[in-house]
Amino acid sequence: MLSLVGLAIVFGCVFGGYVMAGGKMAPIIKAAPIETFIIGGAAIGAMVTGNSMPIVKGTFGGIGKILAGPKFKKQDYMDAILLVSKIMKVLKAEGAVALESHVEAPESSAIFGEYPSLLKDHALIHLITDTIRLLVVSSAAPKPDSIEDLMNVAIKTHHHDALKPAETFAGLAGALPALGIVACVLGVVKTMGAIDQPPSVLGALIGSALVGTFLGVLFAYGIADPLGNRLKQIVDEEGQIYHVVKQIIVGTLNGHPMPVIIEAARVSISHENQPFFSEVDDGLRGK
Repeated sequence: MLSLVGLAIVFGCVFGGYVMAGGKMAPIIKAAPIETFIIGGAAIGAMVTGNSMPIVKGTFGGIGKILAGPKFKKQDYMDAILLVSKIMKVLKAEGAVALESHVEAPESSAIFGEYPSLLKDHALIHLITDTIRLLVVSSAAPKPDSIEDLMNVAIKTHHHDALKPAETFAGLAGALPALGIVACVLGVVKTMGAIDQPPSVLGALIGSALVGTFLGVLFAYGIADPLGNRLKQIVDEEGQIYHVVKQIIVGTLNGHPMPVIIEAARVSISHENQPFFSEVDDGLRGK
């Protein structure tokens, strides 16, 4: 919701300052619908032309993500630490085979079932189950470094895909000023077709044309670029939970002490969502 506040400030200051300087809103209001149709329509068409359908859907869906904020909260990070810690505890106590039923059907697993909110994130669950599945099916225990490398590739690939809608916003921010010029040029063409009209009419036509350039720049640097930047921040923040999973799995396979493993996972979380050491410790003890 803070993004809406920011947009309100942008528009309030731009148009408020214009009115305070003695500008009249009537010419802008009259020209804005057509200019917005040209610029916005061309921008959407260019986006559809240059991207796959999943990215286009993700870009529009990104607006909802921006308004809602990161989906993972402090409790989700706590749950991730507890979930993976319990899985690795079973691994150490009973061996990889004991985890086969859990990773093959996590939705019916007693361990995964304790954390229904995490089960909704298929990418996170697949990262956990696919990694544990390697331990189950391997005839010899894989080296921890190999598991870490595989998890790094999986996390990097997921993060790269998740960032594509944000990159699309950045692309729109770069294109919108030029599309505003396109709308302006069309307005100039229209003006030249009425060159025999009196100055008052020509002035209104030229003013309408310039609204296109104005809106293109405003949409680019007042809307698209900030939204893309915010979406990138959200994707980066949500990606922290995958590193939490990796720290616990790799740390356990390396034989590190559990307090060190948990602390390595905990400090990989941003301070806003980072649980206290005592909270994690209490959670592991079942308090």
